[in-house]
Amino acid sequence: VQLQASGGGMVQAGGSLRLSCAASGINSRINDMGWYRQAPGNQRELVATISNGGVTNYADTVKGRFTISRDNAENTVYPQMNSLKTEDTAVYYCKVWVILGTYWGQGTQVTVSS
Repeated sequence: VQLQASGGGMVQAGGSLRLSCAASGINSRINDMGWYRQAPGNQRELVATISNGGVTNYADTVKGRFTISRDNAENTVYPQMNSLKTEDTAVYYCKVWVILGTYWGQGTQVTVSS
């Protein structure tokens, strides 16, 4: 099983980034897909999730700025992150839920400078 995350980088405050995470090698149906993030000294926290039917859930801190979407045919999940703030700086991790458990991807760094 592999969750390949990409799209991280450095951007100025107010800018945008689009991450992607492609899941492969999973032999069961993927239910929810989502993203978490962890800033230095903080616990990992939910950013957003999306069900295989397209129902979305967002952390209050990103509502109105981030949009999560997925391509079920490609087992890929994308968060479009707009109006980025310095407090969005963190390592972002993708996660998928299947019937028997969950899988995590390797993190991708997002740095927002002022």
